[in-house]
Amino acid sequence: MTKPDFSLKGKVALITGGSRGIGKATALGFASAGADVVVASRKLPDLEQVAAEIRGLGRKALPVSAHIARLEEIKNLVNTGCQEFGKIDILVNNAGTSPAMSPMLDLEERLWDSIINLNLKGLVFLSQAVARVMKEHGGGTIINVASVAGFRHEPNIGVYSISKAAVIMTTKIMAQEWAKYNIRVNAIAPGHIHTRLGDSIFEAVPEYKEEFLQRVPIGRIGDPDEIVGAMIYLASDASSYVTGETLVVDGGTLTT
Repeated sequence: MTKPDFSLKGKVALITGGSRGIGKATALGFASAGADVVVASRKLPDLEQVAAEIRGLGRKALPVSAHIARLEEIKNLVNTGCQEFGKIDILVNNAGTSPAMSPMLDLEERLWDSIINLNLKGLVFLSQAVARVMKEHGGGTIINVASVAGFRHEPNIGVYSISKAAVIMTTKIMAQEWAKYNIRVNAIAPGHIHTRLGDSIFEAVPEYKEEFLQRVPIGRIGDPDEIVGAMIYLASDASSYVTGETLVVDGGTLTT
């Protein structure tokens, strides 16, 4: 029996939303598994702190300030990463915006655009730009961060749920079209995780937290580190025959 290979040694990973939460945990997890890492978000000082931690693990790190909803900044991000490392083997589309509260009847165009542009548009065009690089270098793997909200919506976060459902379908389409280039595309759908984004809904509606926890079989909210194992699995050769899938990591939320 062949032992699964979870090593990322010799790989270069690009992680958006890399300054905190799931993105930061993934960046450090990938570095521990042997990867050099490009971390991107809008705030460079926060990224520089993450980059210092990655270097402390003995790996190379490049922090790049970028707004993923802006196509010109996507181009600069990919070019900068390639200039530094010569390739990109792994892309984690983690950048996303908050599930702002609004019933659909009161939805404003500005809210729609802010969520869709970052959660979907930016993800699609960054994936496209990186896939072109991967194609030239013989392949790679892309991991999109969706959400359990893409399978089952919560009250008053309809646009967020729409965007994450679209990410799940986008994952399938990219996987089907790019398999011939040896590019695998999968997604992770976290449940509620203790991040600024994940906790924002509980801050907006405090009484919702207790109600929500009653629907989580494990009985608690997850931590960013609990997503890292799934990330490494999908990024590594351990998942070499997996593409087009969405791996749910939600403490059993969708079972109830």
